[in-house]
Amino acid sequence: MKIRGERECKECGTRWSYYETGSVGCPACGSLHSVGVGDRNEHTDLQVTFDLTAIRNAIDDQPVGDLAERAREECREYVRRRGFVNAGTLRGLDDDYLAANELLHVADIVRREIDLEEREELYFLSLLRDADGGGPRSDGGQRPPAAEVPPGLRSARGLAAANAVRDYRRDIRTWAEDRDLTTAERGALETLGEHVTRIRMLDGDVDPRTADRLIEAARDLANGLCGDELAFTRAQDRLDDLEFGGGKADGRFGD
Repeated sequence: MKIRGERECKECGTRWSYYETGSVGCPACGSLHSVGVGDRNEHTDLQVTFDLTAIRNAIDDQPVGDLAERAREECREYVRRRGFVNAGTLRGLDDDYLAANELLHVADIVRREIDLEEREELYFLSLLRDADGGGPRSDGGQRPPAAEVPPGLRSARGLAAANAVRDYRRDIRTWAEDRDLTTAERGALETLGEHVTRIRMLDGDVDPRTADRLIEAARDLANGLCGDELAFTRAQDRLDDLEFGGGKADGRFGD
C-alpha cells in the first residue's frame, strides 16, 4: 500500500519516519495522535526483528520437537510481516528471509517426524544456529549449501525457495505498477511465476540446486528491472535453463 512515510505528533509536534519505526505512536511523548505528512510511497516492509537466541539457548533443555515448534512459529511471524518494498524502493531478496523460510519448512517436518534421522536433526540445528545471523560464522542469515541437504528435507528446501520467490515476485509486481515494463520484462516475470507454480505443485521435491537457481534468477530479474541490463540478461538465461525438457539436464527439475 502507499503510505506517507513521515508522521507528525499532534500533541508535541515531533516528526519521525514511519518507514523506520513502523509505528504511529510518537517516540517523544507516546501519543497515538499523529498525522502523516509528505508524499505517499509504496511500502510493504514492516519493521520486525528475527532473533532465535532464546530458542538456541534452550537446546540443552528441550526436545528437538519442541525446539522445532518454537522455531516454526518464530519464522512464521517474521515471514508474515516482511516485505520487499521500502519507501517506494525495491529491496533485494535477502538471506535472512530465505533462511527464515527454509527453517520454517524444515522445522515443520522435524516437529512431526517420529523417526528423525541424525543428519536431519543436525541440519535443523545448523539452520537454527545460523538462520538469523546469530551463529559464530554468520554475519547475516545463512543456509547450509545445497549439497548438504538430506534427502528427507529436500522438499522443505524446494518449497521454501518457491514460497520466498513467490512472495518476492508479488512485491515486484506491486512495485512495478507505476512503471512501464517492456514486453520482455513482463514475460520474464510471468516465466518466474510459472517456475514457482511448478515447484509448488511438486511440493518442493526438486534438486536443491534447482531451488537455488530459482532464487538467483529472481534476484537477477529484480536487479534487471531496476536498470541493470546485464543482470536482466542473466535472469533470462537462468529462467531458460530452468525450463522443463529441451535437453537441458543441468537445469531440469528433479535429479
